[in-house]
Amino acid sequence: MKIAIDLDDTLSVVDRVTRAQGYIARMGLPFKLVDADAHGLTETFNWSLDDVLKFVHEGGVTVFTEAPARKGAREALTALRQEGHTVTVLTARTKEWFVNPEKITRDWLEKRRIPYDNIVAGVSDKGTWCAENDHKVLIDDCVETCLAAQAQGVKAVLFVDKSNLARAMEVHYGGANWAQVLAVLRRIFTEQAT
Repeated sequence: MKIAIDLDDTLSVVDRVTRAQGYIARMGLPFKLVDADAHGLTETFNWSLDDVLKFVHEGGVTVFTEAPARKGAREALTALRQEGHTVTVLTARTKEWFVNPEKITRDWLEKRRIPYDNIVAGVSDKGTWCAENDHKVLIDDCVETCLAAQAQGVKAVLFVDKSNLARAMEVHYGGANWAQVLAVLRRIFTEQAT
């Protein structure tokens, strides 16, 4: 089966606060923390998209490139590939933020020895992409992305975290760690086989 897996906050643990706070303090900027658990960097502080892009281009990209892998991610993807599944790392990372999102993503995965088959970057509508590219399952940490995928007939698995906990029950499948997500995937595989 073809499986699409999000990178940021699904395979990785992104700390959107620490480095940004350091940058804001160092630059003497007036921005304040709005939501430490926000899903996106633009919602973490009271700054504009232009301010965020300036931060990213002045070294803040390390928030993503140096993010640690989630515990169990390597083992889960290794198991999926050994079972014959195709793993596509499907990310919304764009050239505007990352210049070469495929290369940065590949470097991150290879540095952490996380196996995959393909990388596809710059995809904001992951549900449609999955439906059009015969990927039956999408694993993502964004509730809206999972709901949109479900609407396309894709089995969406929400990686549950602080940023989405309040809405986690809206998605049919979910797990709070890679062991749970792998168990959910195996249940989906069994359902698909019958």
